[in-house]
Amino acid sequence: MPSLSLQLSAGQAEPAKVAVALEIMALFTVLTLAPSIVLAITSFTRIIIVFHFLRQAMGTQQMPPTQLLSGLAIFMTVVIMMPVGKIVNETALQPYLREEIGYADALKQAEIPVRSFLFKHTREKDLSVFFSITNMERPNTKDDVPTMLLIPAYMISEMKTGFQIGFLIYIPFLILDMVVASILLSMGMMMLPPVMVSLPFKILLFVMVDGWNLIVGSLVNSFT
Repeated sequence: MPSLSLQLSAGQAEPAKVAVALEIMALFTVLTLAPSIVLAITSFTRIIIVFHFLRQAMGTQQMPPTQLLSGLAIFMTVVIMMPVGKIVNETALQPYLREEIGYADALKQAEIPVRSFLFKHTREKDLSVFFSITNMERPNTKDDVPTMLLIPAYMISEMKTGFQIGFLIYIPFLILDMVVASILLSMGMMMLPPVMVSLPFKILLFVMVDGWNLIVGSLVNSFT
């Protein structure tokens, strides 16, 4: 078990080696920022946006619950990011734990697969926006792109992709709402809310086409 003690002593012979107390403080800092990191550099953003669009399109209010959708999105994110995490573990984490490389080298090695994933799903147009804001010189290669600009550009690209997928999900449910509303209007039942009548048909349609399988499979394939 880790332990923490405070004492005054002479400096160590290897000042580059991080003290145990500082490592624990760094670990706590990373754990505090973990939710923001997950939202920023993983597939979680696109998945949770699509899930919320799906729930709004079906009109089921709070069903499925937000906690359930978030949990499913987290597990899907783990599955999608597993190849990247495997590379980070083999090239950065394990060598660092074996004390083969230093802390700075481990961060550089871990940054390589993460940046590759971010570049794969980032639009050049979104990246150019942040270069225009910061008035930085246009990069010649991907290595010249700072990670601090790559991350927000990736988030914008993911939100745009999520909204595009959400629009496509809305179309069949919107058509069903229009059909039900037209039928009720022709029957003179204007006081009956069309959403109340169309909701069972939406659920039936979604179940018949195995909607969750299609949505989850399409989201995973969009990254792989």
